Amino acid sequence: MCIAICRFEALNHGISHRPSRWIMPYALLADLMLILHATFILFVVFGGVLVFWRRGLAWVHVPGALWGILIEFQGWICPLTYLENDLRAAANTSGYAGGYIDHYLIPLVYPSGLTSDTQVLLGLAVLFINAIIYALVWCNMRAKRNCLSN
Repeated sequence: MCIAICRFEALNHGISHRPSRWIMPYALLADLMLILHATFILFVVFGGVLVFWRRGLAWVHVPGALWGILIEFQGWICPLTYLENDLRAAANTSGYAGGYIDHYLIPLVYPSGLTSDTQVLLGLAVLFINAIIYALVWCNMRAKRNCLSN
């Protein structure tokens, strides 16, 4: 906790004295971080489908999905959230008002009324979706193997 507070204070030190040319890159980086975060969430939930296409992606997807499930079950906050918020603070923006990204993506990544019970349900949904996808991948692999051996 202390590290996060110290990191935030160090980042915000002297923000009001930064030249305006530095504000735009921070805002852009914060928006890019939000897009990356939303993409990661989609990958965690539905990335198993990509395993049908490239089996080797399972080595990337399974740890990502486990991380997403753990974040939800434990009620933790993803480090990408902290990074995005730090970038927004560096850009002198305090909220998520205005623009396409703010209006459409933020409610998907940060739903209002998110409780620990809802997070556990989201974690179970991710687990259930991925269990079904990987069961289908496994059945598909077995069917191909049986077809080749006949």
